[in-house]
Amino acid sequence: MEHGVKLRDRFFAKGQPYSLLDMLAHDPLAREFAGGTVYQAFLSALSHHRWHSPVSGTVRRAFVEDGTYFSEPLFEGVGDPAVHEIDTRGITVAQGYLSAMATRAIIVLEADNPRIGLLAFVGIGMDEVSTCEITVDEGQHLEKGQDLGMFHFGGSSHCLIFQNGVRMEGFPVVGREENVPARGKLAVLKPQGS
Repeated sequence: MEHGVKLRDRFFAKGQPYSLLDMLAHDPLAREFAGGTVYQAFLSALSHHRWHSPVSGTVRRAFVEDGTYFSEPLFEGVGDPAVHEIDTRGITVAQGYLSAMATRAIIVLEADNPRIGLLAFVGIGMDEVSTCEITVDEGQHLEKGQDLGMFHFGGSSHCLIFQNGVRMEGFPVVGREENVPARGKLAVLKPQGS
């Protein structure tokens, strides 16, 4: 999780580039998230791969941005295996990078709760997951927990992007290898004034 993100910035592991503009495919609404918070999580091959709306609200944007397939940044060690080991963590370490390069579903919701405002969901088709299927339409009103779409097979990642000033608490602890149950509580708004 990262707070106060810029439209183009460097954070996450090893100072990778992490660009809201690229994550959101240069959509005009990307600028609405400058200074906000990005929450990113990994889904293993055994995780639930359907997406559910984190809030009740209206779909403002919903589209799939085609991306690269099996794109990973190069790490030291590529070469003679007797001398150097290939870094097999590449796909995990590259999550921030893949959020702007892989095929991804981009869904921007306008929450019914005005304290949340706009919220972006980005489903990232990592590795062999090149299919992101959106099952909602722009202008459609959703109830919290309603289906947004799905990945097809393999591991993947997703991001939630909140606007500047939206204060959340209770996100899963980074590094824990437990899944949040489908339609389970991910986080809550902090009380006003705290």
